[in-house]
Amino acid sequence: MKVLIFRFSAIGDIVLTTPVIRCLVKQQQAEIHYVTKAAFADIPAQNPGVRKVIALGKLPLIAHPKAVYAHNMTTLTARLREERYDYVIDLHHNLRTLQLKTALGAPNYSFNKLNIEKWLMVNLKINRLPDQHIVHRYMETVKPLGVEYDGKGLDFYMPPDTGVRLNMALASNNVEPEGQKFIAFVIGATHFTKRLPEEKIIAICKNLPLPVVLLGGQPEAGAGDRIAAACGPAVVNLCGKLSIFESGEMVRRSEKVITHDTGLMHIAAAYRKKIVAVWGNTIPAFGMAPFYPDGYLPAENIEIKDLSCRPCSKIGYKSCPKGHFKCMNTIDPEWITAKFNR
Repeated sequence: MKVLIFRFSAIGDIVLTTPVIRCLVKQQQAEIHYVTKAAFADIPAQNPGVRKVIALGKLPLIAHPKAVYAHNMTTLTARLREERYDYVIDLHHNLRTLQLKTALGAPNYSFNKLNIEKWLMVNLKINRLPDQHIVHRYMETVKPLGVEYDGKGLDFYMPPDTGVRLNMALASNNVEPEGQKFIAFVIGATHFTKRLPEEKIIAICKNLPLPVVLLGGQPEAGAGDRIAAACGPAVVNLCGKLSIFESGEMVRRSEKVITHDTGLMHIAAAYRKKIVAVWGNTIPAFGMAPFYPDGYLPAENIEIKDLSCRPCSKIGYKSCPKGHFKCMNTIDPEWITAKFNR
């Protein structure tokens, strides 16, 4: 069985598809090919269950040996046609994937994005969302192929030299590479309305029982510097200084994780870390909360549930549409620190 999976973006969404890959390989001995954007190609390429990654976008300076690159949709379509897939599994389900499915002509199955239910929740605050995680909706997509969820949670695979590279990065930033317990605080998120204000992060960090490592991308580097300066030597800013795999290794080494609704949250869940997830304009009810193997206690979700304007988007905004940003401004930092100190 030769199976093609579509999931173009982003990091967290790709990690959430890993149970589908694992179960297809173990239960049906499927050969898995995976289509994603070039920027994310290394993530599925590290997965031993993926035979080949076909990436849309420019060839990077260092390409993974499992990956081939198509610079536009025409090239991508031609490349996929050469493979003659038995089935196509669409875990993205948009106009682009519809175009590709039509061109390939293979039997295909698409997951339910719940667009109507999300629209009702965002715009009219009518809750028709099922009490079901997106992972289970992904798994329902491959049920016609005789595949069932195995209860084992998410996977995240890193290059074998990640630990060495991380230790080198820590040493260059004057951070002790090993042996010290710490809390990973993921201060990044793609959209402003998913992130706590800096002053609240500072208040949380000052009252945590362990040293804190701040994680995020280059856009959060400045905020990380300000937070670390306000908190003193117990807080180290590594935002923008690590690759996604090195950040994942920091999460793996941590004692616990505080995070916004972002990709590293799902990587932390893949490593079965204890998570406090802070939610702003998005809600766990969309089905994207931290996902653990069966039998694990759920993550602690911090959210203001009774705001009439929340959720204001299924993704996020550059600023609060209402101007007050109550979904984050109303969160008491002590709610979070109490979960660590009790």
